[in-house]
Amino acid sequence: MTEPTEAALPAAAASEPPAALPVATAVATAAAPKKKRKAAESAVRLGSVVKRFGVKTAVDGVSLKVAMGSVYGLIGPNGAGKTTTFSMLAGYIAPTSGSVEVLGFPPNAVDELRGRLGVLPQDAILPPSSKVGEFLVHMARLQDIPEQRVESSAREVLAEVDGKDWWNQRCSSLSHGMAKRVALAQALLGEPEVVLLDEPTAGLDPRVAYEVRQIIKSRKGRATIIISSHNLQELEEICDAAAILDRGRVVASGSMNELTASSEEIHVRLGRGTKALGTDWLQKIRDLPLAKRVEVDDEELDLVVSFERKTADAETVIAHVLWILLNAQVKISGVTKGRGLEQRVMDLT
Repeated sequence: MTEPTEAALPAAAASEPPAALPVATAVATAAAPKKKRKAAESAVRLGSVVKRFGVKTAVDGVSLKVAMGSVYGLIGPNGAGKTTTFSMLAGYIAPTSGSVEVLGFPPNAVDELRGRLGVLPQDAILPPSSKVGEFLVHMARLQDIPEQRVESSAREVLAEVDGKDWWNQRCSSLSHGMAKRVALAQALLGEPEVVLLDEPTAGLDPRVAYEVRQIIKSRKGRATIIISSHNLQELEEICDAAAILDRGRVVASGSMNELTASSEEIHVRLGRGTKALGTDWLQKIRDLPLAKRVEVDDEELDLVVSFERKTADAETVIAHVLWILLNAQVKISGVTKGRGLEQRVMDLT
């Protein structure tokens, strides 16, 4: 069997962020006896983390806690510090200052995290001369999966990414989408407790990207998943919480509901011809006890109703607003909760 190229997990502090990294990087040190596990308060914790590359500060005082079993997003424009933060969590690079913990250990604690941490780098490189099955079996052994379970575990995770027929294919013969799913399979080997995914659907066609999202959703509750991505719709769909980074700092963090204000405001898309109906309906909405603030964008035909979470929920507000609009014969073309993650990011970065 041709074995994949191996590299040590903790990459030394570099002068530049790592570019393409082999998927084997995350677990490619020889198996060693595991030390006793310790209970972790959070799946991942960053405390005042700073990372500098020469005179450039890529991450500037980032502090985060990620709850066990959650799906958490790292969001931000290019240069925000997402990839550098991801690389520190994966153990590829060390912070200049501050602390990084995964399951209560520093990411370079290879023995303690073996089999507990799975990583999918953005530009994962599969060993071209290896067959898919050989590669996954090799990775399973490095994750300390018992020998009697090595092949079955590899086959199971390959089936999970809908690639069971690729077992004997050379990695070099895989399409981009197939290679991405094989790389995802290695990150999920052995039911790791924490999975780091950097741009898991980048470059995939819509159907394959959808399938990858379903795989990630199926792992909810079974693992803590941290996703770095530019696809904000995707993150809004699958994440429980997220942090928005800009220029190396956290500018907002919290649950997805908090970030998108989906529990604080609703948007109603009004139909054409609304202006001709007068403004009585608008005053009635403003008179609602539940409404904290009511605004209308006449050009965009967008009605925004803000409310307080402690006095009402979005569904109740929607019911009252729609009742007024329908009785006033105002046409409605859509209703949404909150501003949407994309708008929130645009506001903050």
